Amino acid sequence: MFSNKTNILQLASLMLQYGIRHVVLSPGSRNAPLIHTFTQHPGFTCYTAVDERSAAFFALGLSQRLHQPVATCCTSGTALLNYGPAIAEAFYQEIPLLVISADRPESWIGQGDGQTIPQNRAFTAITKKSVQLPEPANDTDEWYCNRLVNEALIQLTANGNGPVHINVPLSEPLYQFTTSALPEARKISFHTTKQQVKPEPFQSIWNTSSKRMIVVGQLPPNNGLDAILSSLLNKGDAVVLAEQIGNVHLPQQIANFDLVLASLPEEELNNYAPDLLITLGGHLTSKRLKQLLRKYHPQHHWDIRPDGKVKDTFQTITDLIPADAAYFLQQLAENIIPKEDKAKEFNNLWIDKSTVAEQKVARFMKEAPFSDLTVVNAFIQRLPQQSTLHLSSSAPIRYAQISKLNPTVSVLSNRGTNGIDGSMSTAVGYAAANEGLTFLLIGDLSFFYDINALWNKQISKNLRILLVNNGGGNMFHLINGPQQSEAMASYIACHHNESAKDRVLAFGLHYLSATNFDELDRCLPYFCNRDEDYPMVLEVFTHTETNAYVFNRLLEALKEN
Repeated sequence: MFSNKTNILQLASLMLQYGIRHVVLSPGSRNAPLIHTFTQHPGFTCYTAVDERSAAFFALGLSQRLHQPVATCCTSGTALLNYGPAIAEAFYQEIPLLVISADRPESWIGQGDGQTIPQNRAFTAITKKSVQLPEPANDTDEWYCNRLVNEALIQLTANGNGPVHINVPLSEPLYQFTTSALPEARKISFHTTKQQVKPEPFQSIWNTSSKRMIVVGQLPPNNGLDAILSSLLNKGDAVVLAEQIGNVHLPQQIANFDLVLASLPEEELNNYAPDLLITLGGHLTSKRLKQLLRKYHPQHHWDIRPDGKVKDTFQTITDLIPADAAYFLQQLAENIIPKEDKAKEFNNLWIDKSTVAEQKVARFMKEAPFSDLTVVNAFIQRLPQQSTLHLSSSAPIRYAQISKLNPTVSVLSNRGTNGIDGSMSTAVGYAAANEGLTFLLIGDLSFFYDINALWNKQISKNLRILLVNNGGGNMFHLINGPQQSEAMASYIACHHNESAKDRVLAFGLHYLSATNFDELDRCLPYFCNRDEDYPMVLEVFTHTETNAYVFNRLLEALKEN
């Protein structure tokens, strides 16, 4: 039996018709009718997480792994506001997160009633659609409710993915479960027509350009672009720049382009800038590439974006192409007549410098002392094939870019808004739906901030968390500026002497630790072993002063002849 609330019945029926089968629930009374209805229907797979902030990131991780919309549901009041960070991440990472909030009747807002705040449109700026359902009293109300739910669910995936918020006011009584079956609610089908991009003008510009650069931003694993990009590289002098979070794997791609740019003197930078720039995907970590392209503007910049929104990261867009990237690039490749560019000078320029940078890093790692950088490098070299790596923001994702990654490893990171919150909850959610090993590389502030991620009954036995504990926000020691402040240690970097051991053991995970190369070498084979049958946290302790020295010394080594 289900709730007798008409708006809940319409919502649940349409969620099933739109293929939304996974729901993350946080406990509460006002959302009890929603919880009851979802858990009683065999079509829904339900999860529970007490902390709403962590719950929303957990749902985000599920969606990343399942490649489909996932719902998260909370009670009324400030519970909803805890969803904010994950909604922002889903918005900028373009993940279809369905946010369902139970609410008190609108008439009680501001009247001193408990758990009552203005919930409707609370996240308008960071959702694709926000609706408040009526409490239907007649057929017209029910039609309106049905229409609103359809409109909201369509927007989860129409013209690009993104989060949607459905606010559900519920009057008492709440605990009436007298409906035997969900209604056959009307579904409004949304049909898209793939935009026909005429290749002629783009083909002409490609052929007349001499320095062609394709920059791949954050994309999900298995995005199907490898063969298409390889085909384009064979059609002329071009380079493909892609970070690990781009999840493309070509023998010819430049993955260490940030190191290349770090090695160049100012007077040479212009030689590495394109005259034709093609961008696709989401966010980039490299600040150096952004600075290069903002300073040396390409003559043409084609930004391929299915939602047709202007995201002018480099301040250089000349052509916004509202099309699927694979479709457009395929059309372009098929209509370009191959020609012999003079020795592929631009490609060779990048390849040669990339090879030199890779060799310098390899030599440096053999001699560098125990530090964040060498720990991350050793870990990435040990990652098993076909595993998944989650990277938390700040220093971990930047360190990871320095190491060469096995191309079979999928990489994810909350780079939509780049905050530290929710990195661990997202990885925990992903691991819950992933059969293979899921690794998380995370710093200590991010770990402790999101510690409630481990307060979860769905922790996968295949979850592995490498916690690099350097006693504070190490990123602030790697950038210019924070050291000038007397508040650096105590307030900006938030230095501490905490260990995660007791917390990890309290949550029932296996705990390992290392303070030097020998201990790390003993732990990593065990930590990365597929046959171990429980989740693990490997906490590695490093020193802030050593970390800063090693990182700065690497940058110096890259510039040396």
